[in-house]
Amino acid sequence: MMMREKGKFIYKIYRALTFSLTPLIRLHLRFRKFRGLEHSLRWPERLGRPSLNRPPGPLLWFHAVSLGEGMAAIPVIRRCLTERPDINILMTTTTLSAFEVLKQKLPLTVIYQFAPLDLPAVVDAFLGYWKPNAVILMESELWPNVLMAASKSKMALVLLNARMSERSFKHWSAPAVLPLIALMLSKFSLIMPLSTAEAIRFQLLQAPPFIVNISADLKYCVGEIATSTNSLKGVKDFLAQLNHREVWMASSVHKGEHEVMLRVHKTLVQSHPKLLTVIVPRHPCHGLDFSQASKKLGLTVALRSDGGKLTSATNIYVANTLGELRELYRLMPISVIGGSFLPTSSGHNIAEAMAAGSAVLTGPHVGHFSHMVSAMQSFNPLSILQVSGEAELVNSLHELLSVPIRLEARQTAAKQAFYALSCGVLSRVWIQLDWFILKRIPV
Repeated sequence: MMMREKGKFIYKIYRALTFSLTPLIRLHLRFRKFRGLEHSLRWPERLGRPSLNRPPGPLLWFHAVSLGEGMAAIPVIRRCLTERPDINILMTTTTLSAFEVLKQKLPLTVIYQFAPLDLPAVVDAFLGYWKPNAVILMESELWPNVLMAASKSKMALVLLNARMSERSFKHWSAPAVLPLIALMLSKFSLIMPLSTAEAIRFQLLQAPPFIVNISADLKYCVGEIATSTNSLKGVKDFLAQLNHREVWMASSVHKGEHEVMLRVHKTLVQSHPKLLTVIVPRHPCHGLDFSQASKKLGLTVALRSDGGKLTSATNIYVANTLGELRELYRLMPISVIGGSFLPTSSGHNIAEAMAAGSAVLTGPHVGHFSHMVSAMQSFNPLSILQVSGEAELVNSLHELLSVPIRLEARQTAAKQAFYALSCGVLSRVWIQLDWFILKRIPV
């Protein structure tokens, strides 16, 4: 009881603080819109102002902060629409990149809005308009005003693919914030962590044990998402330009990592003179920077967003477009997953590349995806190769480019491991969601 009262007191402070900062945050939002970081027309949705009508009937609100989490939610949304066609789905995300890609992949009946800021008046306006029967949050979206307002309005709360890294756990365990996180977690009807380690951390933060049900990572369910016709056509055009060259791809590359990939290319090209390296920036806006850095090294570059064509002289192809990564994985014999070669990195989803049957390599810093890497390697050590750094990456790529039988073995192992570990994930999540939430919503 003492912990809960402390939590309520800390939340009152948080609510008062966010209330007092509302004018500044609104001003900051307008500044972000001016800089092109918010949607030029739909940015008022971030202030809880709807741009679409709420349809009659029950409604589920799915929220994901960015593209990766949003993609993980899509298979669950599709299953909900199939099993309960009477229920409306509202989907929100925060980032522009998520909006641009997901609007092409979500079912047409899904209402798509930008997420409201966690400000008292904004949250109250948003929930008052949409009146969701349940709020389904992805991964680690624990916003106090949203959670407390939804709970007060008797809306069921769900945390899917629940993530609690060791770093986040230490943050939330601090005496000044533990009462608040314990209070917030007590409001959930269902928490589905993506691993045992995360489940233990949620329980140590005083989440009620009976609501914590381990599933598996929904990012394994990438095979459930259809690819757009435009993406297929664009990638087929790219395939026609490859001309059977030796090629490898570095995907989701962050600033700072592109220098690593360019040095790797410069080393490899000494033994593979016709080598083509494809670099996919994590943020497409960095494509021009990556292109210019390549040119400074004397490399010939083609930039996809500018319609750059591959020639026999092209060394580096910068694929800085949205929504095509899944199809590029299908073309690439070897995929190196970025966001894993700098100490500040925390990895990116490896499942898409493995599902496509590409040989998968990653750097030493995989953070949130360490459970996925461990599971893959436990199933088959050949399924994914985690290198210690740049030197080992060069040696591994040279081996795969030089010995076709070893490349083929890793491609086969990656695909088999993916399908073995992804089998049944969506069904397990659906059973829990249906039992704890949807059965309580009348048809």
